[in-house]
Amino acid sequence: MGDTGSPSSKIIKSLGLVFGDIGTSPIYTIGAILLFLLPTTFNIFGLLSLVTWTLLIIITVQYIWLAMSLSDKGEGGTIVLKNILDTLLTPGIAASAVSVLTIIGVALFIGDGVITPAISILSAVEGILLIPGFEGIDRFVLLLIAASIAIGLFYIQRRGTDRVAWTFGPVMTIWFSALAVFGVISIIGAPQILFALSPTYAIEFILYNGWASLIVMSAVILCVTGGEALYADMGHLGREPIIKGWVVVFPALVLNYLGQGAFVIMTGETHNTLFAMINHISPFILIPFLILSICATVIASQAMISGMFSIVYQGMMTRIIPKMRVEYTSPELRSQIYIDAVNWMLLGAVLLVIFEFQSSENLSSAYGLAVSGSMTISAILMTIIFLKKGSLGKMLIAGVLILLDTIFFISTLLKIPHGAYWSFFIAMIPLIVIVTFILGQEKLHTLLKPLPLEEFLPRYRECYANLHKIRGTALYFIGDIRYPSPYLPQVFFQNEIIYENNILVSIAITEKPFGVSTDFDTGVAPGLHIFRISCGYMEIVDVVKLLQEKGIDEKTIFYGIETIVSDKAIWKIYGLIKKNTPPFIQFYSLPPEKIHGVVTRVVM
Repeated sequence: MGDTGSPSSKIIKSLGLVFGDIGTSPIYTIGAILLFLLPTTFNIFGLLSLVTWTLLIIITVQYIWLAMSLSDKGEGGTIVLKNILDTLLTPGIAASAVSVLTIIGVALFIGDGVITPAISILSAVEGILLIPGFEGIDRFVLLLIAASIAIGLFYIQRRGTDRVAWTFGPVMTIWFSALAVFGVISIIGAPQILFALSPTYAIEFILYNGWASLIVMSAVILCVTGGEALYADMGHLGREPIIKGWVVVFPALVLNYLGQGAFVIMTGETHNTLFAMINHISPFILIPFLILSICATVIASQAMISGMFSIVYQGMMTRIIPKMRVEYTSPELRSQIYIDAVNWMLLGAVLLVIFEFQSSENLSSAYGLAVSGSMTISAILMTIIFLKKGSLGKMLIAGVLILLDTIFFISTLLKIPHGAYWSFFIAMIPLIVIVTFILGQEKLHTLLKPLPLEEFLPRYRECYANLHKIRGTALYFIGDIRYPSPYLPQVFFQNEIIYENNILVSIAITEKPFGVSTDFDTGVAPGLHIFRISCGYMEIVDVVKLLQEKGIDEKTIFYGIETIVSDKAIWKIYGLIKKNTPPFIQFYSLPPEKIHGVVTRVVM
């Protein structure tokens, strides 16, 4: 999957593809923290020390070092951690708990994916207020501008970002350079701010403020938004370019945060601190920097959307999320995918959040809950993995990270009265869908009671010997070879439809991201064959091509459809999900003129 360019080009691409979200955090983080603090020297030193060491510990240690050491063929994310654990745990309470944590983690990641584009775009657009003559611009106009940018961003997803992706790296390289340079210029005015790099100021701040420091930490968490997306997006380029990219990004972020702190100490300004700092350095730079920031936030949002598509796709391949139509927008990069349903639902949620909160300050008061929740779950999963692998040193460090992440999570719970409940509300929607889908699939499997293969074969042989056979080959898509789908007896034994050649096709998704293998068993029974396809959960499987390679020229393709009938709310929801989920054979783009669905009515 990775890119084949030079190491330097990979690093530049990593700046655009994976660091966009965390790279735009300086636009709103310091201003969000200062909503709770007076701009005294003690407070500024304390918050800057907290920000610096949070970046160092959470991003460098938790994600760059620990999480990325657990990637699977370069792939990362919560689902990858679960897949690793599936190979280490035996079925039982522990394995079930891991599955529950994974589902919650995916739901929180989706919740995070809604607020991230909203706060990034809105905070950049608010920089317009500092342009002379635009100070009194109506808030609704700003919201319309932000909404227009969001609509444009989501509209171009179907066309694929591959055509413009080559600009992401260079633009973000300019962005990080600008952050560092303007940070240094501001630091020159108050060089004592460099002492804030010491962790002692963070410790003193926490000790002095006690439990009240939790309120500040609920805003400090904003500096690491994008850590989970960074890990989920790892498959785009691999681990090495991201590590080297972070060596560039980390100093740029710290220098800019220090510069903003120096600016606040010098001026006492606490609103739109990044843009106010730029305006203070030179008013002539403000408009070009504002344009650059809007470009950076669009790129950051793009990285989150791509990460969202990747996580949902992994969820579909591992059967925890209903299958949806997937389009591949680049012939070179398999990671460039587009999921129509996810795209438009995400846009609707982003627009809702923008118009509900109306300002980046209001959004920052609600932001961080999903981020800290995802981080905590990742730390827990990593700790279990290191324990099972016997890496005691890493396990202890990951255990400490659980404690730190939990403190951040508890701090963000304080935001619930100020709108953080939106994170729960947004995350609850995918959570309900995922849980209902998983429970529904289990219930459906129990009710249908698939016929074991050893019981199916004698009846098949009898039918094949006595019934008139239709010329040609028919394919029958089934899930588990050991338990042929219930629609098969309906076709063979009830409707007495049998072809000269009958091939049962099973597609098994493996725990690995990539790799495709096939097995064609032609000796099962007279006229009955089994074609097995095993593929990684991130593979683009061309089933038609695989069949052709085995010389299979089918006349008809059968598959089963279940219609759900129930009076219970949960199964009604499941029935609705099933009704609106395209059959898996559509997912594999089989020839529609050959397809025949066999409907089974199920009362739940």
